[in-house]
Amino acid sequence: MADPAALKNAERWMTQSATDLADAEFVAASGRHALACFLCHQSAEKAVTGYLLARGAEMVWGHSLADLCEDAMAVEPSFDFMKSIGPLLDKHYSGARYPGGLPGGVPAEVYEAYDSERALEIARDINQFSRERIDQLPG
Repeated sequence: MADPAALKNAERWMTQSATDLADAEFVAASGRHALACFLCHQSAEKAVTGYLLARGAEMVWGHSLADLCEDAMAVEPSFDFMKSIGPLLDKHYSGARYPGGLPGGVPAEVYEAYDSERALEIARDINQFSRERIDQLPG
C-alpha cells in the first residue's frame, strides 16, 4: 500500500505539473514558443518527480528527464518509452531560456510553432503516463 503522505506530496507535484502544461498551451497559442517549450520540460519533470515521490522516493534530484525516467524505470520498467521521448524535452531546459544555449539568435526568435507543438505532445504523454501509474498504486 502506498504511503498516504507520499501520495499527498506526489499530488502537489502533479497539480503543478498540470498547471505548467496548461500555461505552456496558453503561451504557445500566443506565439511564445520558446517559453512554451521550457514549460513543457518543467511539466514533464514535475510529473515524473510526482511519480517517484508516490513510489516512496524521499528526495528526487536533478532536472534531466533522461535521468528521472531512468530512476522511474528502476521501479516501473514500462517507463522505458518515456525514457525514449522525455530527453527530447531536456534540450529546452536551457536552450529555450538562454541565448548562449543556441549557436545563433535568441530563443524568442528561433523557436517556432512546430517546436512547441512537439514539446506539448511529449509533455502531455509524460503527464498522462505518470498520472495513470500513480492512479494504479494501491492506497
